[in-house]
Amino acid sequence: MADAIQVPRGTFDILPADSVARARVYSAAATLFELAGYGRIETPAFEDTQLFARGVGEGTDIVHKEMFTFTDQGDRSLTLRPEATAAVCRAYIEHGMHRLPQPVKLWSWGPFFRHERPQAGRFRQFHQLNAEAIGSDLPLVDAELIMLLDDLLRGLGVPGLKLRLSSLGTPASRVAYREELLAYLREHDDELSPEVRERMAENPLRAFDSKDPGTRAAMAQAPRLIDQLEQADAEHFAEVRSLLDQAGVEYVLDGTLVRGLDYYTRTVFEFESERLDAQAATIGGGGRYDGLVEALGGPPASGCGWAGGIERILLAVAEPQPDPVADVFVAAPETQAASAFALVHELRNAGLRAELDLAGRSLKGQMKHANRLGARRTVILDEQGAAEVRDMQSGEQTALDLARAAEALSR
Repeated sequence: MADAIQVPRGTFDILPADSVARARVYSAAATLFELAGYGRIETPAFEDTQLFARGVGEGTDIVHKEMFTFTDQGDRSLTLRPEATAAVCRAYIEHGMHRLPQPVKLWSWGPFFRHERPQAGRFRQFHQLNAEAIGSDLPLVDAELIMLLDDLLRGLGVPGLKLRLSSLGTPASRVAYREELLAYLREHDDELSPEVRERMAENPLRAFDSKDPGTRAAMAQAPRLIDQLEQADAEHFAEVRSLLDQAGVEYVLDGTLVRGLDYYTRTVFEFESERLDAQAATIGGGGRYDGLVEALGGPPASGCGWAGGIERILLAVAEPQPDPVADVFVAAPETQAASAFALVHELRNAGLRAELDLAGRSLKGQMKHANRLGARRTVILDEQGAAEVRDMQSGEQTALDLARAAEALSR
């Protein structure tokens, strides 16, 4: 017997029992976005590598060491998508969405890929829910997106939520701060991790995101950009906070919050759950990316968005999900198999979850199987095609008129 083949490390199978909880998240998100006027978009699982190199940033961990990149048969460099925003902005440009009423509000759901060290809540293939609003720089956009994610997570029952909020200003307004931070990092060079020292000239703000204990200790006293925003950036951030206050969305200001992507400007935010380990506590986050569309070759267009990790949301909620229950099981002897098949089809068309035996069991075996499935009621056909219905909880059994079966069983 050959050795069994298993999924690659850091990936996983989604089994039927797991799908119940995922479907609940999807349904809640779809309803929320429909009410808020967001349209569903789907982008390919792989894109031109340059999309992420230019969009996400050469100096980020994602581009530097986490992307799954390959050369195809046409000698083109392609990458499995590590995040959604760059791809959505590419679609915005390619399909001329700037000619639509602005902002264009979009949402998506799907698998993403990063070569990370697998652990609880962190996988090499993972699933994200994403929301983007492109074409407006108003603080209302930031506030609406934050509020949507807050509503979704609270509606799903995620415990111990904390919203961290900050502002990164704009690239132009960060120039002086960047030099001040670089000077601070050089003064504390011997306390920083080799990785931070190697890459701090590219993006010194990323030092705030380091998990290295020595670096984190050094950054505790580092100057904060949030304390020296230019007037326009400070006013934008103040308006976002005011809108969240009026909506009753609680948050904490955190000047160390920088996110892991280079395209962010102004507002950035993360939602954490106290249920999760500190290494994977973030279950959703995002921010504003006002220069990204233009950097990818499109017209000037402000944008804001977020991503929510499905696996992390489910890990935080940690609710036992019951197996699906059949409304009706149809049990029949072999001679009445065709009649059972037709009845099941009729009941499903009436909106009932109906099942029948597909394994050639005896009538007694079918009744046991109906019980294992958790069927609420079982229709029992006899050799002559007459029918009775049994309430599987009380055991009460009554005659059933097959001509009106769907009507009777829908009550």
